[in-house]
Amino acid sequence: MFIPVIILILVFLLIAIRQVGGYTFRIWQIMLAGAVAVLLLGQITPHAALSAIDADVMLFLFGMFVIGAAVQESGYLSSISHRVFVRAKNPDQFLFLLIMVMGIFSAILMNDTIAVIGTPLVIALACAWGIDRKGALLALCFAITIGSVATPIGNPQNFLIASFADLGDAFTPFLVYLGIPTFINLIIAWLVVRTFYPPASGCPPPVQPEPIRDTSLARLTALSLAIILVLIGFRIVGGIVGYNPLPLMVIALAGAAPLLLMSPRRGELIRNVDWYTLIFFAALFVLMQSVFDTGFFQSVIDIQTVTSVPVIMVVSVVISQFISNVPFVALFQPLIIQQGMSIQAMLALAAGSTIAGNLTILGAASNVIVIQNAERCGVTLTFLEFFKIGLPLTVLNVIVYTVFLSF
Repeated sequence: MFIPVIILILVFLLIAIRQVGGYTFRIWQIMLAGAVAVLLLGQITPHAALSAIDADVMLFLFGMFVIGAAVQESGYLSSISHRVFVRAKNPDQFLFLLIMVMGIFSAILMNDTIAVIGTPLVIALACAWGIDRKGALLALCFAITIGSVATPIGNPQNFLIASFADLGDAFTPFLVYLGIPTFINLIIAWLVVRTFYPPASGCPPPVQPEPIRDTSLARLTALSLAIILVLIGFRIVGGIVGYNPLPLMVIALAGAAPLLLMSPRRGELIRNVDWYTLIFFAALFVLMQSVFDTGFFQSVIDIQTVTSVPVIMVVSVVISQFISNVPFVALFQPLIIQQGMSIQAMLALAAGSTIAGNLTILGAASNVIVIQNAERCGVTLTFLEFFKIGLPLTVLNVIVYTVFLSF
């Protein structure tokens, strides 16, 4: 029976349409409805559904979202961003800095975290610089997608791959193989966005540096970020000398620990965690497990033919449009392990499934987060507006990563 496949198709149709009658559905609501549907129709048992939810991913996301909430509530990231962006001499330089800075932040704090924090910040800065808000939001989407490719904690699918693949400390191979092409692709993203949304000429706006709103919370936030960076260093060194690497989930939770244990605003931080995105991921795991159990995609795609870097890149980009990048990696994880893929092939899977987010809104959860938050600020990005820029950008991104991983 392919009922879960039919439900999956309906889920993605609803995500694309987003509106039935006079009611507009949130993306997390649609995904949750799909998970509930397969449960109620007996396509997956409650025990199997709970087992399908990857606890490591959920805890990793929770830890990073706690840090993200603290970065946002304290004004720490906004303050740092304003100090960087004030150096821009014109809107074009601002757009370039926006893409570079958000790309770097996403590699360290995860793209979904920066999607939550960055959306209102980018909208405000775009208005100050006189830049089209849609162009700025597209730049944010592309920057955090591309930037997240370079590290195993940049996005959930990289985290999954680093968890089940034999990549040593994971950070070193990601940076060595994907660092340079990621930098090149960030530059390409700037060129593509400015082509479709040309920045106006002019002088820097009179924007004052954003003050830190909560000094105490900002200090704890800085401590949390320092813990993450130190533990990443320990993981890299441990991988080099042969010790078992520290789990990535532990790094995220350790980074969140000072905020949860020492901040008097811990309750507020927990409330401000992006619970809707966590619900989205939990529901996604349940729905995709039921789809995997049907054997439909395994019968459609011969995994033994998906071994070369170019094929992996193209397949990852295409299929991620239909089932999103995290479920794509989760769906094919058992099959990929059986093939004994090379490091380059594993990293092609990471790069391809991630860069798929630049093709359409549905290609990455971070796009969903940006668009949902933008709608709260009164800015709407349509599927076609995203796709007409995302298509040429994705083609260029795929070529760059394929060349570097192949040679």
